Amino acid sequence: MLSALPRPTLALMRAVLATVALLGLVPSAIAQDVLLRAPGAPEDLVDRLRANALLLRSPEEGTERTGDDITAAARADYGRLIGILYEHGYFAPVIAIRLDGREASDISPFAAPAQVARVEIEIETGPPFRLGRAEIGPLAENTILPDGFAPDQPVTTPLLQATTRAAIDGWAARGHAFAQVGAQRITARNPAAILDVAIAMAPGPVITFGDLVPQGQDRMRMDRIVEIAGLPTGEVYTPAALERAEERLRDTGTFAAVDLRLQQPRTGDISDVDAILAEAPLRRLGFGAEVGSDEGLQLSAYWLHRNLLGGAERLRFDLEISGIQELEGDGIDAELRGRFERPATITPDTTWAVETALIYLQEPRYTIEGFGLESSLTHQLSRTVTVEGGIGLSYSVIDDGLGERSILRFTLPLSATYENRDDPVDPRGGAYAELTLTPFQVISGTGGARVTLDGRGYRGFGEAERTRLAARVQVGGLFGGDLVDIAPDDLLYSGGSGTVRGQAYRSLGALQGGRPSGGRGFLGLSGELRHDIGDTDFGIVGFADAGYISAGALGDGASDWHAGVGIGLRYATPFGPIRVDLATPASGDSAGREAYLYIGIGQAF
Repeated sequence: MLSALPRPTLALMRAVLATVALLGLVPSAIAQDVLLRAPGAPEDLVDRLRANALLLRSPEEGTERTGDDITAAARADYGRLIGILYEHGYFAPVIAIRLDGREASDISPFAAPAQVARVEIEIETGPPFRLGRAEIGPLAENTILPDGFAPDQPVTTPLLQATTRAAIDGWAARGHAFAQVGAQRITARNPAAILDVAIAMAPGPVITFGDLVPQGQDRMRMDRIVEIAGLPTGEVYTPAALERAEERLRDTGTFAAVDLRLQQPRTGDISDVDAILAEAPLRRLGFGAEVGSDEGLQLSAYWLHRNLLGGAERLRFDLEISGIQELEGDGIDAELRGRFERPATITPDTTWAVETALIYLQEPRYTIEGFGLESSLTHQLSRTVTVEGGIGLSYSVIDDGLGERSILRFTLPLSATYENRDDPVDPRGGAYAELTLTPFQVISGTGGARVTLDGRGYRGFGEAERTRLAARVQVGGLFGGDLVDIAPDDLLYSGGSGTVRGQAYRSLGALQGGRPSGGRGFLGLSGELRHDIGDTDFGIVGFADAGYISAGALGDGASDWHAGVGIGLRYATPFGPIRVDLATPASGDSAGREAYLYIGIGQAF
C-alpha cells in the first residue's frame, strides 16, 4: 500500500512535478480482470483516474501481456494516479494496487510474477484541501494572479502552477527574461485539510536583446534571416517581441520549423537569441477543382517557389480555367497570374510584391481579353490587421453591347483586412473583414472608384460547439466613370456560388444606358447553420442567401433582388472540408422549381 500523506516540506510540490513527468513514459499493460474503486469520489474524477491508469488500457493488438509488464504498469500507476488526485485538490490520498492480492509496491522488479489474473486498485481520496496561507512575491507591477489563489479557496496543483506562471510572466513582461521561483514552502495540515503556500520569486536582471544567431539554414542568407525576423537588438526584452520575430520567419513559408530561444546572458544583461531553423522544400505544386450545375467545372493549378533568391522571395504562378460545360454562358474563362513577393522590404512587417495577369473572359454579355501589371506594399499592423497599397496598369480589349473597344487605365488599389478566424478554410470561430478601395483613371477617358466590403462572422454553441452559425455580408459600389470606360467585369452582378446559391450564375444585373448589364451597387447577405454529426467526419449545413443589385452605386436607380435556400453536406479532410451544396431559388417564378448543385473544397465562406 502506498500512502501519499503530505508532509510540511518542499517534497510535496516536487512529487507533483515528478508524477507529471511520468506521463506516457511506461508501456501499457493489462491483466485479465482489472477493478478500480474510489468510494465517494466525484464521477468526473473517477473517469479521469480510469482514463489515466495504465492497467486499464487495452494492449496493442497482437501483443502478449506478461507479469513483468503488469507489475511495471502498476508501479507507474501509483505516481500517475496521485498526480490526477493532486490536480483535483486531494493532497492526502491513499492508493492500494494489488496484483492477485499482493501490493504492487512490495513486489521486487526482479521477482515479478509470471502471470497476473486479477488487479485491484483501491483509492481513498481523503478530503479536498483548501488554501490557508497564500503568499507569492515579489510581484511585478500590474501582475494579475488567478482569482482562486486566496485563503480558504479550493487548492489544486493547476492553480499553484498558474499562479507561479502568472508571477513569472509578470516579470518577463518587464524585461526580466529569466525570472523564476527562488524558494517555496508548501505545508499540508492534516486533518484540517489545509495547504499553506509561500513562494518567493527571483526576478533576475532586466535583459537586453543581443544578436540573432541563425542555425540550421541551408539556402537562406543569414543577413536576410536577421532582416526578416526584425529582432529589436539593443532594446529591453519582451516576450511579445521574441514571439513576433518568430512569427515573421514562420510567415514567409520558407521554413518548415522555427524556434527562437533566448541564450543565457553573454555580457552582463545582454542575451543573444538562437534561431533554430529547418527549411521547407523549395517548390510546391497544387491543384483544385469546383463544379456547379450552372457555372460548370472550374479547374485550378499553381506552382510555387519558396526561396527564389536566397532571401525568402516567393514566386508563384496560378492558372484557372472555368466555365467548362457551363450551362449559363458563352464559353470558357481563363486566367494566368504570376506573383513575386519579397518580405521585410522597408520594414520587417512590410512585403513588396509585383503581380502580372493575363485574362480571357467569355461571358453571356461580354468578352474581355486583358493584361495587367501591379506593384504593391503590404504592411502588417498587428497579428490581425493588414493594410495594402499599390499602383497598377491594365489594358483590356472588350466586346459588349457598346461595341468593341480597348481601355488603358491606371489604378491605385488600396485595402485593409481584419483576420482572426481560427481556420480560414474551415472557420469555427472568429471574424473576417476586408475593405477595398480602387480609384482608377482611363487614359484619354474618365475616372472613378470601386469600393467593396466583405464581412464574415462565426459563432459556435452547444456541446463542444458542434453547432455553428456563420454569417456574411457583402457590399459593393462603383462610383464615377462613363460606362464606356468601365470594364464589364468591374460592374456588379449577383447569382452563383460566391453570392446567391440557388440562382443562376451572374443572373441578376441592371440596365445601364438602356442595355442589360451589371449594376453599380450590390448588397449580399448569407447565413449558414453548420452542425457536426456526432464523432464522425461528416457535417450538415442549412443555408440562405440573398442579393440586391442597383443601377446606382448607393442603391439608387432601377434595382432588383433575388434569394436562394438549400442544404449541404460536409466531409472533413486534412486539406479542408469537401463541400456539396444543393440549392433552389427562394424568389421569383422559379422558386422551388429548379435545383443547383455546387461541389468544392472548403466552406462556402
